[in-house]
Amino acid sequence: MPKELMNNKDIDRAITRMAHEIIEKNKGIEGLCLVGIQRGGVYLAQRLAEKITRIEKKEIPAGSLDIAFYRDDLNIRKEQPLVRRTEISFEINDLKIVLVDDVLFTGRSIRAAMDALMDIGRPALIQLAVLIDRGHRELPIKADYVGKNIPTALSETVVAQFAEQGLEDRVILEKTEEQ
Repeated sequence: MPKELMNNKDIDRAITRMAHEIIEKNKGIEGLCLVGIQRGGVYLAQRLAEKITRIEKKEIPAGSLDIAFYRDDLNIRKEQPLVRRTEISFEINDLKIVLVDDVLFTGRSIRAAMDALMDIGRPALIQLAVLIDRGHRELPIKADYVGKNIPTALSETVVAQFAEQGLEDRVILEKTEEQ
């Protein structure tokens, strides 16, 4: 039975707080953009962009990034990667990019996302915003903005669900099936 860790109100509060933290740390939004990692990160980046736009009364650019071919497990995965779209309609050179993802785990997806961004251009800096940090890092990657830290066991999985997927906004903890 999955355990609910965050409901829709918890998620909204976390996104609101993160939006304020992003604005504060960057002293406004000049030269700032958001790039969400497909899929959950894209939904979060869009929501953060909406919150920041409401707060600052100025639109902030947001895009989406597919990392399917940048993953370091391509040659050991049983299934083919599901390729989604990268949509970044603005020049990223010399911009401050907030990379957005739903769950931070080993750090490997974030490394892949940074590689993908570097193939597109040369940002001034990259920051990381995640809804959930569940620990168990395999690479030296740390989020700048975290919605919630949730210590987990390796035998557990954290799943972020979003209304944009036709689901109820929530974050759940599931036990992984033994193999």
